[in-house]
Amino acid sequence: MFEIRSLVLVTFVALCFSGYSLAMEVSVTSNNDTDWVLDKTFLERQVAQSMSPGRSVRTLIGHYPESLKSIVSVALDTYPDNYKEIIHSAISAQPYSAEDIVTIAVEKGITECESIVETAIKAEPSYVSFVTRAAANASPKDFKDILRVAVVTEPESADKIIQIVAKSYPARIAEILSNTLQYVPYVGEYVVDALIAVFPDKAEEVVEVSVREVRAETEQVEKVISAALNAGVDKTIVSQSALKGGATQDEVMAAITRTNSN
Repeated sequence: MFEIRSLVLVTFVALCFSGYSLAMEVSVTSNNDTDWVLDKTFLERQVAQSMSPGRSVRTLIGHYPESLKSIVSVALDTYPDNYKEIIHSAISAQPYSAEDIVTIAVEKGITECESIVETAIKAEPSYVSFVTRAAANASPKDFKDILRVAVVTEPESADKIIQIVAKSYPARIAEILSNTLQYVPYVGEYVVDALIAVFPDKAEEVVEVSVREVRAETEQVEKVISAALNAGVDKTIVSQSALKGGATQDEVMAAITRTNSN
């Protein structure tokens, strides 16, 4: 019995010292929050113990979820070449913080912004709209490339991506449409529907630009026109805007006829 008690006591003491050692690797902020600040030396030690930077980040976020920003920041500073696995692990561990993670990575300038966006989207596709917006806010000069990568990587979410980004940049709707539909023209009807729902007063611009970008494909032109009509836009406005965008009179009439017959 004495030996068992001694073993328990030794284990308890070891755990206490282990916890103390871990606490020495981090420090508490001076405010009332319980955020921990990761120490670079501790991270390097973790990685050296046969753990990759990505696995270390995932483990640390699991223990200190409130310190995600500090963990990601230190990890990217320490292992910039491993940014893909760090970003992927961080987002996988805490998906709802995808925007913060992308913002940190982009602002550090460790690699091309498009690569960061693609990595983040692949880690958690359901947050693609917010990842795109965060990247665009963090690096406005890469706006077009960010949008391109987002819609090409996750084309099925193109309407959501455009809707979220357009809310943040309403003055750039034409640019947003152009940089989306030239890469994924087949989502034109969904994009038109999504934008008109949020910006009904910009229906003319949305229809004109959308038709211009998909005009090489008659079927897509008609779908764009039908989407605008189904969204409740006046037939005359839709027709005039579509013609300005390059649609033919036959395409406009065909779309109107098809819409009326449905």
